[in-house]
Amino acid sequence: MQVVILCGGAGTRLREETEYRPKPMVYIGDRPILWHIMKIYSCYGHKDFVLPLGYKGDMIKDYFLHYEVMNNDFTIKLGQQEACQFHNSHQEMDWKITLANTGQDTLKGGRIKRIERYVESDTFLLTYGDGVADVDIDKLVEFHLSHGKIATITGVDPIARFGELGLDGNLVTSFREKPEASKSGGLINGGFFVLNREIFNYLSPDENCDFEFGALEELAQAGELMVYNHKGHWSCMDTLRDMTYLNKIWGEDRAPWRIW
Repeated sequence: MQVVILCGGAGTRLREETEYRPKPMVYIGDRPILWHIMKIYSCYGHKDFVLPLGYKGDMIKDYFLHYEVMNNDFTIKLGQQEACQFHNSHQEMDWKITLANTGQDTLKGGRIKRIERYVESDTFLLTYGDGVADVDIDKLVEFHLSHGKIATITGVDPIARFGELGLDGNLVTSFREKPEASKSGGLINGGFFVLNREIFNYLSPDENCDFEFGALEELAQAGELMVYNHKGHWSCMDTLRDMTYLNKIWGEDRAPWRIW
């Protein structure tokens, strides 16, 4: 399946880093968090990526445009085009990456709609460009295909500062994005979606079209949004503290999402 990774937000709560780079390009270890997310999916065989770009998107384009040069030894003969000989290889040789400008200030729903033409399959994967997890993607997809609804959202259970899900079993009955306070102790939105193409009918290319405050709420009300309950690790790089924590566990070789 194709994987859409939202890469356009400004990441204002991580201004210490995002003043200079887009949040998906903030590093964990020696690689951007975006690369870590892509590695998770690629380990399950999903290597066709679509990246909707926005804030400082040129940096993401530049990273992948020069990926071969930056990740291989090579010999170059100056003055001749294509006179570059690479001497080794890397594990990302078969990745296909489509990088699409979707507007500087476009909200997530508009970004997803604007890359509709690049999504070729009836079902596709989508996640945010700032969250890592040890989600079993095979089981997630299997769950989605089993229920026949338009959308599956991965529910996680950390501190309640993201979109909170109202549940009836595995059926999502309501969706509240970033509630100010939550005492329910329930699951929250952890990204890692599986979506049918019908999702595009709930979106518009308008830059003010949101995903959580629009489409997900409507899908929940229509009984078309299911939750996959992920009981393992999930982390979001939302603040400087989050970045420090992720780098710490990566450096100590105990990052749960590292399955490669």
